[in-house]
Amino acid sequence: MAHSYTADVTWTRDEAVFTDNRYSRGHVWRFDGGVTVPASSAPSSVRPPYSKVDAVDPEEALVAALSSCHMLFFLAFAAAQGFRVDHYDDKAEGVMTKNAKGKLFVSTVTLRPAVTFSGDKLPDRAAIDHLHHRSHEECFLANSVLAEIVIEASDPILA
Repeated sequence: MAHSYTADVTWTRDEAVFTDNRYSRGHVWRFDGGVTVPASSAPSSVRPPYSKVDAVDPEEALVAALSSCHMLFFLAFAAAQGFRVDHYDDKAEGVMTKNAKGKLFVSTVTLRPAVTFSGDKLPDRAAIDHLHHRSHEECFLANSVLAEIVIEASDPILA
């Protein structure tokens, strides 16, 4: 069964000449349900004021999407095994390097999930590692990218 996902990405030239390459890279992402996200090129790629530091750039969005996908699978698998998760926080990071052709690409995404559990049934480290491994194996987005994805899960916080 195929699934389709859409995004409406819109950019409009402001008063800039444009052909001098001095134009805003700020644009908008619109998703189903009415969510609108300000977006821009990364300030490390295009210096402000032509990029917007207060907007999401595609590289950040890729890292966030991979982290979110992993988390959603983790939560589902933890619930199915009877582990109650109270909090999940991931300080995810993507690193861009050059590939064999000299082109920049996101070569590594490191997820650093810290998970708080409570209740009568608490997972041990082996169970948590298994949940993360299974989440990575099943994550749709992890199966869609070439970048290496590293999971550096912290020890569980048991409440």
